[in-house]
Amino acid sequence: MILSICVIYFIFLGFLSFLTFSYGIYFLSLDYSLMLEFEIMKISSGVIYLSVLLDWMSLLFMSFVLFISSMVIYYSKEYMEGDLYINRFIILVGMFVMSMMLLIISPNLISILLGWDGLGLVSYCLVIYYQNVKSYNAGMLTALSNRIGDVALLLSIAWMLNYGSWNFVYYLDFMKFDFHMQVISLLVILAAMTKSAQIPFSSWLPAAMAAPTPVSSLVHSSTLVTAGVYLLIRFFNCFSSSVLLVLLFFSSMTMFMAGLGANYEFDLKKIIALSTLSQLGLMMSILCMGDNILAFFHLLTHALFKALLFMCAGSMIHNLGNCQDIRYMGGFGQFMPLTCCMFVVANLALCGLPFLAGFYSKDLILEFISMNYTNFFIYFIFFISTGLTVCYTFRLLYYTVFGDFNFYSFHMVSEEGFIMLKGMMGLIFLVIFGGSMLSWLIFPISYFICLPFIMKMMTLIVIILGMWMGFELSKFSLNYKSFSFSWLFSSLFFSSMWNMPFLSTFGVNFVPLMSGGISYKVVDLGWSEYFGAQNIYKNMISYTTSFHNLFTSNLKILLTLFLIWVVFLVLLF
Repeated sequence: MILSICVIYFIFLGFLSFLTFSYGIYFLSLDYSLMLEFEIMKISSGVIYLSVLLDWMSLLFMSFVLFISSMVIYYSKEYMEGDLYINRFIILVGMFVMSMMLLIISPNLISILLGWDGLGLVSYCLVIYYQNVKSYNAGMLTALSNRIGDVALLLSIAWMLNYGSWNFVYYLDFMKFDFHMQVISLLVILAAMTKSAQIPFSSWLPAAMAAPTPVSSLVHSSTLVTAGVYLLIRFFNCFSSSVLLVLLFFSSMTMFMAGLGANYEFDLKKIIALSTLSQLGLMMSILCMGDNILAFFHLLTHALFKALLFMCAGSMIHNLGNCQDIRYMGGFGQFMPLTCCMFVVANLALCGLPFLAGFYSKDLILEFISMNYTNFFIYFIFFISTGLTVCYTFRLLYYTVFGDFNFYSFHMVSEEGFIMLKGMMGLIFLVIFGGSMLSWLIFPISYFICLPFIMKMMTLIVIILGMWMGFELSKFSLNYKSFSFSWLFSSLFFSSMWNMPFLSTFGVNFVPLMSGGISYKVVDLGWSEYFGAQNIYKNMISYTTSFHNLFTSNLKILLTLFLIWVVFLVLLF
């Protein structure tokens, strides 16, 4: 039996995931870290090493990335069926995972840059996989936004030449107090903000939805966008409190903006993409408030249910003949019961329903915020954003699973893909049990959080309010006008992420294109044309005409010239 490339990758990555998870638990139980250095090249007295840092954090994250990517590749076997270039697609996904592995295990800025740039390059290839104008534009926006972060990392590498080594783990404590080394931490934060799509670099993340759904599932759960958060977790000890305070503001506003935007969006994949953006803001902001382990915990739990969410959404899109507009959907519970069960469970995990994966991290984060001494603005933004998460989740469930049939029911492909279901079932158990398992593993001592009754109930209150608002906002049928159409200008403002896509595309292009057009009209077609090429051309024509007239009657000209020469000689002598 000839195994397909999908099955080979699935088995290989699944085995690696099991191996790294076992080692991760072993390293965690011993509180053990391993630093390996491989000598690559020796020039005179300079030696270039490849450094590898293996500790519980990198091994656990690697196991999660490998497990999710193995499930996604197995899922792609059916989702990408009929694609002529499926082998190319799977190899690209494999390269994507390899780049992420290199990034995770690197304590060295050079090898981090290799993984970082590898992610950027392969993500561009995957975003433009469906070759059309929309995909090309999205790919260019993704690539150019991420180049800002690449440049920041290159500058930090150049700056670290002052200190003798690119292994940043040696300098973490020193960086915090040395003014000149603060430059490196600022550049790293800029790089992480571009990769994790924080304000003002948020517009590329929903645009990257032009990629095939398996890629979206991988990108938005455990690879590309989480690379920035992971880098900040690694560099956490070198950030000063003032820098973290500024980053806290940007990340909390990103969380709020994405939650608000998702309530006005009608594209299924973009709603889930904006929910990823909201969760990235949550991870970043809890990191800024001083708990990097809690941010890492949420990073892992979020990876599980977000991958499952995208896979369920992909199954729905696949069965609707590639339609992504949720207004055309409805009543999936009857036609795709298993997919809908998993979709609902993943959505409830995202909301933080008790004892699912998302609850253990989200509830802990919100209670950590309530115990903390930050200002009321941050407290308010966190709880409002949690309410908005529940709001857009229930709106999405209303439109897809529970609502009535809408216009697309006749095009429905009623059977559920068996291979896609098996890929999703590999994740559903971890979405249910993964949070409790990780909370017992990662935190050796439980957090003791003692709050007044009203603050303890605050999370539950915003969740119930969010459910009610989500249901009210989403009422939509043939005889009912959608809530968001009543205020078109505000809906456009919120759904376009506070006009950020216009600012980062048209806003960046407008001034160069306008100035180029003006200079073309004024300079190229204006005075330079008059005094330059056109002027020379006209003069040459007039001179040529004169000389042509001069030489047409040769005898007259000869006699005239001879006469002039004689007169000249007489006058001279």
